[in-house]
Amino acid sequence: MTTTFVHGGLVVTPDGKHHADVLIDGERIAALLAPGSTALGSDLRSTADVVVDATGKYLIPGGIDAHTHMQMPFGGTEASDTFATGTEAAAWGGTTTIVDFAIQKPGERVLDALESWHAKAAGQCAIDYGFHQIVGGVDHDALKSLEALVAEGVTSVKLFMAYPGVFYSDDAQILTTMQQGAELGVLTMMHAENGIAIDELVRQALARGRTDPVHHGLTRPWQFEEEATHRAIRLAEVAGAPLYVVHVSARQAMARIAEARSGGQNVFGETCPHYLWLSLEEQLGAPGFEGAKWVCSTPLRSRSEGHQDGLWQHLRAGEVTAVATDHCPFCLNQKELGAGDFSKIPNGIGSVEHRIDLIYQGVASGKITAEQWVRVCSTEPARMFGLYPRKGVIAPGSDADLVVYDPCGRTSIGVGKSHHMNMDYSAYEGWEIEGKVDTVISRGSVVVADGQFHGRAGHGKYLKRGLAQNLT
Repeated sequence: MTTTFVHGGLVVTPDGKHHADVLIDGERIAALLAPGSTALGSDLRSTADVVVDATGKYLIPGGIDAHTHMQMPFGGTEASDTFATGTEAAAWGGTTTIVDFAIQKPGERVLDALESWHAKAAGQCAIDYGFHQIVGGVDHDALKSLEALVAEGVTSVKLFMAYPGVFYSDDAQILTTMQQGAELGVLTMMHAENGIAIDELVRQALARGRTDPVHHGLTRPWQFEEEATHRAIRLAEVAGAPLYVVHVSARQAMARIAEARSGGQNVFGETCPHYLWLSLEEQLGAPGFEGAKWVCSTPLRSRSEGHQDGLWQHLRAGEVTAVATDHCPFCLNQKELGAGDFSKIPNGIGSVEHRIDLIYQGVASGKITAEQWVRVCSTEPARMFGLYPRKGVIAPGSDADLVVYDPCGRTSIGVGKSHHMNMDYSAYEGWEIEGKVDTVISRGSVVVADGQFHGRAGHGKYLKRGLAQNLT
């Protein structure tokens, strides 16, 4: 087996920083050594097969993006990143594991849906991957399938309070799924927006000729996200079930999650880089159809209402469990399906490549610590989704997923720069930011180094996930 020696780095964990050298044997971490240690009886810099110099740089566990949508069908088209292109882009950005969503279409059996996603991903992924299951039709067969999902390593299911006629589940369906899931240890993930009320506002806006992309956000007000989040929390409380609310964009919705957590309820909140950095005024409200680039659900929120600052405050306070991307990219010609009708614009922002860098900007600006950066980008997602301690930690016996991160480096984001996603624009086009991914190691193999991609499609393995490990 290949031995790899990473020396000189400052290891960052959620609990602190310490200098250590890391010995990798094959795909696993074999030992953490004091810098310059001769405990193993030899100079590993001369005897290891591969030597990585991390002097002056951070050494962090590989990133875990627990919310992606590769090749996702939407509105007559499909997300532009395949499992091959999307996972390669993720690797470039320091993410070594994704958890994607298998989608049950109306009338389809849940396990058949999962099998179709296995077929899409098999042999294509450059990094390790797992699946959540979207249940698009809660019925007796779907509920019976939960036990089989757990056996397949799919220990989380996602429901929607939005999109009536497509994925929508009513309160009774949500309650029964939570009850069944609680018995099996399955985590319920929730898209929390009041879809019935949203659809009425959309109808009203279009009837008045308000068709520009900005109205996608204006017809999905924060009150509908807060209300649905609160309702989901109460349903979970009655069911005695854990709840993970995805892509929280409104500070008021995250406040409801924080309140439930302070009361001892197993409720967890996820946000995304675009909700921390972008806004309705500056991006979604761009003139003409330009704002379509930033159409996503939940939508970008108004900066004047304090949503971005509020989410950073919750992250700093430890009330945000994970930062994921909700990566669902579309090219401009795909977004143009909604020209003249904002409700038909494919929903999604691509950022799987830039999550580690974008959240590091919180460290560089003093909003959060480096330890909190690692917590929300790697360690807590690993615990939340049954991957810890195989993933999310630099420790003997864990998978050798490591990122050498240069805090003194600089990253230029944009097409033709640090952009490997299969889309013809970037949501962060032209951004010049602090920090840079230097070297990425996936299960002991160097996949990114010296500005080159050294990985391959098929290196990534499917991960059978266990149950959540951070429930009280």
